[in-house]
Amino acid sequence: MQAPRIALAMTLVLTIAGCGSGSTSSSPRSSSTAPPEPCGSITIAVNPWVGYEANAAVVAYLAEKRLGCKVTKKEVDEQTAWQGLDSGEIDVILENWGHEDLKQKYIEEKHTAVRVGPSGNKGVIGWYVPPWMKKTYPDITNWQNLNKYANLFVTPQSEGKGQVLDGDPSYVTNDEALVKNLNLNYKVVYAGSEQASIKAFRQAEEKKAPLIGYFFEPQWLHLDIELVKIELPEYKAGCDADTAKVACDYPRYELDKIASKKFLEKGGPAARLIQNFQWSNDEQDTVASFIAKYKMSPEEAAKRWVEANPDRVEDWLTKAKP
Repeated sequence: MQAPRIALAMTLVLTIAGCGSGSTSSSPRSSSTAPPEPCGSITIAVNPWVGYEANAAVVAYLAEKRLGCKVTKKEVDEQTAWQGLDSGEIDVILENWGHEDLKQKYIEEKHTAVRVGPSGNKGVIGWYVPPWMKKTYPDITNWQNLNKYANLFVTPQSEGKGQVLDGDPSYVTNDEALVKNLNLNYKVVYAGSEQASIKAFRQAEEKKAPLIGYFFEPQWLHLDIELVKIELPEYKAGCDADTAKVACDYPRYELDKIASKKFLEKGGPAARLIQNFQWSNDEQDTVASFIAKYKMSPEEAAKRWVEANPDRVEDWLTKAKP
């Protein structure tokens, strides 16, 4: 499309030169804008929950469409993602939940991973019940009363005890230790996935069926159903140091980003975008709901959010430029 303009410019240059003019007019090359900084490639780990998928969708969309990066997304569990940072197969983890042991191994000892800073999300893990149960049994949210209600939660899988429904088996949980160490008449049963947990909580609220289970924030379901958190014994620093003896609630997490040291030190637009990307629980939940509830593709969900939030996006992108 630019060929006619170039031809015209060359004709003018030749004409001026042939006339022996002393003009100092700039050539088309010197007046053109500098080419954008090459972005290269980035491989993003995608852990198995839709909130993380929302992070990856927005970052990937901006990296591809606005910075010209080649983006690869790898669906892996949390442990495998850290191993990928070490091997060079993964460049970045966008939502890390604690994992102090892995930070010690890969950041402090092997020096193959680095902290990139907070994602902006505040992480909460715990046991929840649907809101109808709080209304019907007001004291059920105190863990000391759970045994009184254990019979409500018996299922064919719980072997005569109350069922605590956990989600994806790859998630790191303290729930079996909590049941044992708090002397609760319950058994942990795995739903199998985040999607299965969401379906179970939604049905429990709609059908007024008893359910208690592991859940977390940020998570888009909280936009639809105000799940009620159980008050487990207060978390205190070190109370979960011995995983077999845990008898306290989960800590509150300031979720953070972790990158391959080589990737971050190489720099470039993608690395700077990762450093600048931060958003709130509500923002993540909105994009996650587009994907999970409204069945948009991750790219469609990201595009919709990006177009609705130009100021937020431009802030990240401006800082991503040299």
